Amino acid sequence: MSLPSLLAPIADDMLAVDAVIRARLDSQVVLIRTIGDYIVEAGGKRMRPALLLMVARALGYEGTRHHELAAVVEFIHTATLLHDDVVDESDLRRGRSTANAVFGNAASVLVGDFLYSRSFQMMVDAGSMQIMRILADATNVIAEGEVLQLLNVHDPDVTEARYLQVVRYKTARLFEAAAQVGAVLCDAAPDAVEAAAEYGRRMGTAFQLIDDVLDYGGAAAELGKNVGDDLREGKATLPLIHVMANGAPEQRDLVRAAIEAGDGDFAAVAAAIRDTGALEHTRQAARVEAAAAVRALDAFPPSAYRDAMLALAQFAVERGH
Repeated sequence: MSLPSLLAPIADDMLAVDAVIRARLDSQVVLIRTIGDYIVEAGGKRMRPALLLMVARALGYEGTRHHELAAVVEFIHTATLLHDDVVDESDLRRGRSTANAVFGNAASVLVGDFLYSRSFQMMVDAGSMQIMRILADATNVIAEGEVLQLLNVHDPDVTEARYLQVVRYKTARLFEAAAQVGAVLCDAAPDAVEAAAEYGRRMGTAFQLIDDVLDYGGAAAELGKNVGDDLREGKATLPLIHVMANGAPEQRDLVRAAIEAGDGDFAAVAAAIRDTGALEHTRQAARVEAAAAVRALDAFPPSAYRDAMLALAQFAVERGH
């Protein structure tokens, strides 16, 4: 099943969020509007705001504040992408040139700062100290995750535990916060709020693990990024960590050298990954996370939104891009 069909129950909500994003990107500074339009036109899955909308609707929310808060989540995410692409020196995202490749590093960093500050303005407008605390804490943890990842770059001795900590900080935490905010917005019971957070946390981890798989098993045309970027950036993701732990000595030496140099024979590394079952190992880890996400939804009442969230967990591990 395609992502648009899975998100059909919140299609109108997603359109409303897009309208909020465009309105809130407005600025008297022309360059901010220009880069903002460039980012919006690039699209993306919008998974994080979608989770907030799904959770809110699944728990009976009938207002419109979830549109603003979903836009806040997307602004935080987009700010991290703008900064990430500068740090990683990336030149391709979502199938086209990154903002830093088009407008320069300085403009990308500063517009990322604008998005962070605009998101905090919108958090204040929400009028909920609990929601502000969730999103502020998440933003801080994401920054910690970025620094942890930086410390892991070009380090072939990164363990699975260290890597998963980065995933939970840098990627899963915003999924978790988005789902949690959706529940808090409904004044849901504490067990439902925790279940929403668990669902988001597990989904975010599963998505990142499948991204790890696709970096070695996908095609650039489908992914909208350069296949093998993680290796070129010296990042020891889970498939590489599996080779380092289970490969033959020559395979471990090959991967170690590639991580340390941020270069190497991509075809040979990809072959080592395939031969050691690293992609299946990573997919299985993602399946475990998705199964935990499904179990978390036991706390939710039956609805079309809950059904869609169950299907999203399956999509998370079966997607090809």
